[in-house]
Amino acid sequence: MRDPYQVLGVERSASESEIKRAFRKLAKQYHPDRAGEDKTAKAKFNEVNTAYEILGDKEKRAQFDRGEIDAEGKPRFQGFEGFGGEFKGFNERSNYVAEIAGSSLAPIVIENSERFERRIEREPHGVVFVIAPWNYPYMTAINTVAPALMAGNVVIIKHAAQTLLVGERLVRAFNEAGVTENVFQNVFLDHDTTSALIAGNAFDCVNFTG
Repeated sequence: MRDPYQVLGVERSASESEIKRAFRKLAKQYHPDRAGEDKTAKAKFNEVNTAYEILGDKEKRAQFDRGEIDAEGKPRFQGFEGFGGEFKGFNERSNYVAEIAGSSLAPIVIENSERFERRIEREPHGVVFVIAPWNYPYMTAINTVAPALMAGNVVIIKHAAQTLLVGERLVRAFNEAGVTENVFQNVFLDHDTTSALIAGNAFDCVNFTG
């Protein structure tokens, strides 16, 4: 099942009326009674209905946006609680960072008078290099990846040799959520190459969790 926003052809910021209008248009287009010889119409019609069941319901839409349910409306992360609850922690931490991003990254206003406005602006570092460990591989990585991206940085992640696929999966998930490939990338590097890149100031900020 595809992302319901993609199915209905709307932005994630779409209003309720925009979502309803898109649904009605597609439901009418793919309705079996109007589709004629189009053999794919029924599947598309069902996909459109499933998407609207999520996005047309305020609570389910919020759950989907928070990553609590998938594109079919099923709860995510079921079955992982036995693994130290890592995915529950991953979800909680990423949601918390998203909630505080606006206030945490806002300028610090020192003075706002008739004569002056003095403030401290926050600027991205640039390219942030994340070296993530094998233990709690998702949760430790998201602690840095999410804040760095939200602050406007480009992020390159190098995961531990024991958990190489974690980096790939994180990047794929962010790409599917709308983060472009040139903003968040996964790399496979040995220790010598990693050390040489850091020594050569290839990155503007390095985060290492040992």
